[in-house]
Amino acid sequence: MPATEAKRPYEPVIPESPEDVNLLDADLQNCPYHAYGKLRDEAPVWKDPVTGFYVITRFEDLRNILLDTEAYVSGMRGGQGGGRGRIDAERAKRMQKLYEDKGWLPAPTLAGRDDPNHKQMRAMFNEAFRPKKIKEMDPFVEATAYKLLDAFVSDGHCDWVRQFAVPLPLIVIGRQMGVPEEDIWQIKAWTDAWVQRLGMMQTEDEEKWSVEMEIEAQHYFQPIFERLRKEPDDTLLSELVNRVIPEWGRPLNDNELHAEMMADTFVGGSETTTNAIGFGVKLLVENPQVWQTLKADPDQHLRTFIEEVLRLEGPVQGLFRTAAKDIELHGVTIPEGAMLNIRYAAGNRDEREFECPERLPEPQQAGPPHRLRLRHPPLPRRSPSPARAVLVFQGAAGPGGGNVVRPRQERLRHRPQLRPKSLKGAAHRVRRQGLTAKRRQNQREPLAWATRSPKTQESTRASRRCSVQ
Repeated sequence: MPATEAKRPYEPVIPESPEDVNLLDADLQNCPYHAYGKLRDEAPVWKDPVTGFYVITRFEDLRNILLDTEAYVSGMRGGQGGGRGRIDAERAKRMQKLYEDKGWLPAPTLAGRDDPNHKQMRAMFNEAFRPKKIKEMDPFVEATAYKLLDAFVSDGHCDWVRQFAVPLPLIVIGRQMGVPEEDIWQIKAWTDAWVQRLGMMQTEDEEKWSVEMEIEAQHYFQPIFERLRKEPDDTLLSELVNRVIPEWGRPLNDNELHAEMMADTFVGGSETTTNAIGFGVKLLVENPQVWQTLKADPDQHLRTFIEEVLRLEGPVQGLFRTAAKDIELHGVTIPEGAMLNIRYAAGNRDEREFECPERLPEPQQAGPPHRLRLRHPPLPRRSPSPARAVLVFQGAAGPGGGNVVRPRQERLRHRPQLRPKSLKGAAHRVRRQGLTAKRRQNQREPLAWATRSPKTQESTRASRRCSVQ
């Protein structure tokens, strides 16, 4: 990016009325919260004139929609075809044919299925990603976090997103899926292309490129699926490939596996975690008083902070539901078959629900964590969840990090899109304080911080210092 573009001050788009809102405008999506506020106040059920979607923005409405799985259904559409197909059906058919000619048409993902099909598939995931098996990854997650930090602290600066927030979840998920660490940047290129298509703001040529990138990824994973069917191993991917869903009488087929590898594993697991880590450190830098509170007692406040990061800067702006019948909401009739764009990010900043909707509160002042999630109840994560993210933030900014971080805020870069919202990069100057990696490794047991005794935690806290300025 040219220096002049990187340093150009960003001026948010502030619509004066709902008629001024265009959710497909890149400048608006760079910071959509002004538009969300306008819609919440004046048009809580707003029919987007460009897409025809009914956009829902209030917390209570969104929660009711997510919980009512009979009136609002997912629609069972694969290949990201649901939203795009409503806008341009012929273009969606051309993308579908490209999958069929060169690769595998992705089946509906877990998030795109309705019960009982969703419940049956979910049970398989719950068993494959059981908590005990995931918890076994804790030492590896912690060790990887320290390894990544040690690689750049001596440089005096870093791009936090590219050098930490991107590789950490990709390495962890790659380990679970049996993917070599040296391939993570190729996988990142594929997931970037997938996410750009999910954003629904591409030209047709750009969307074709994204589909071809996904097909390239499919041909990377297909031989792995075939090998694991013949020679199962102890990876989580092997369980996904071979575990039979009892109600179906079979395991996932190729089309279902390819959909899950991109949507729910590498994108749903890595991209969302990358964004949460990136925005989390950004919010710490912008809120030094919160940083001081976390530093004083991370065990007490860190989980609350992570929940607030996910509320304020959730990486998924919104997804879709289909009306299974005519519905009346706030004086607007939503006809049967209409598509609803449910904006999680708008609801999670609703002043009707949250006392400080736009601000990161002090952890000790925050109420019980609650926010809109992708599913109720949430599916156990395949990458660092809030429990594992605790290790990440403590490695980067908690009792064991020992780093001084100063942001170069003019270098903060976003990737605006309709559904996901992500950081391209966040440049910081970093200086190491405290123990070297080798001494730290010699002085601590190879267990996750969260599993250590209070006495050990206090001893470790006292031995190292960490500050953000």
